[in-house]
Amino acid sequence: MSLAVSLKHAFAGFTLDASFDAPNGITVLYGRSGSGKTTIVNALAGLLHPNQGHISIGTQTLFDSQTGQHLPASKRRIGYIFQEGRLFPHLSVRQNLKYGQWFAPKSAPKSDFDQIVEMLGIAALLDRRPARLSGGEKQRVAIGRALLSSPQMILADEPLAALDDARKEEIMPYFERLRDALGIPILYVSHAGTEVARLATTIVVLQDGRVVRQGPAGEVLSDPDVTPLGATAAGVMVQARVTAQHNDGLTEVLTGGLPLLVPAAAYSVGSTLRLRIEAQDVMLATEKPNAISALNILPATVATLRLGDGPGALVQIKAGENLLLARITRRSVEALNLQVGTPVYAVLKAVSIPRGAIGDQHPTL
Repeated sequence: MSLAVSLKHAFAGFTLDASFDAPNGITVLYGRSGSGKTTIVNALAGLLHPNQGHISIGTQTLFDSQTGQHLPASKRRIGYIFQEGRLFPHLSVRQNLKYGQWFAPKSAPKSDFDQIVEMLGIAALLDRRPARLSGGEKQRVAIGRALLSSPQMILADEPLAALDDARKEEIMPYFERLRDALGIPILYVSHAGTEVARLATTIVVLQDGRVVRQGPAGEVLSDPDVTPLGATAAGVMVQARVTAQHNDGLTEVLTGGLPLLVPAAAYSVGSTLRLRIEAQDVMLATEKPNAISALNILPATVATLRLGDGPGALVQIKAGENLLLARITRRSVEALNLQVGTPVYAVLKAVSIPRGAIGDQHPTL
């Protein structure tokens, strides 16, 4: 099932004109605040009547300005996961979950209550009220409520923004499971690079109400011309396979045909992972460094160069089968005489890839 969106809508001082397709998996709407992400989500949920456009999920049309069709929000079979969870405070966790199930259409396939409770690890919470839950627990319950409504699509509007880093790390594996298991489109709003790299299968980049890039996550994130949050937030997502677990707290993986050491990741040998590598953590050298503390030294070739308006530059390099980004200064570009095709070594400290930037990758994706 695929989501097709084409929207035009004007506010005072802002115009949205965006078209994209979202296949099964997690499609991330990525961009700065005010780029139009939440406007699109509200239009999909039926909370906003666009001036013009078309929205469909599979063969079902939700909105079409030419025919005048506008399916009410209550009939769209969309599970909505909000930033704050928004659970009913006077109901127990069990009752909040049943509320989502109560709204599922009679004709829709019924979700298995016990299976969802087990998947989200919330069996011990069923008799509690929301006031006795942590932020991460509330979000897991909110995910369960959305799933139990038997949705044909899920909207997640910055669902981790209100959580601290520890709670984000707690919740992201559950979104990874949804991405790989549900078989429906999940539209996920975020402007956090680590979330995008760990979760996205598809990325739609928005800027000033327009789609400036869309496509598979790996391709979009490695594009040096697509930095909607600025060069300081640039980084790529690569896939890797665990090849060894070392006794000194490091995990060895193979990515793009090259070995890489990262902080200990709790995955067995043979597991497939996604890694977020930030451009600011990659150094470049034209000769292989010796006697250096950095453990990852990867042979590479300069693929593209993008010089910034200030002192910075973003260099795209080909390391094995991967495209990586390195954020360096223009002065360094000149000192190293970097050009397209220049052979280099990418230097990356193992500890520069935090555990929160390591996520599960379903092998069939």
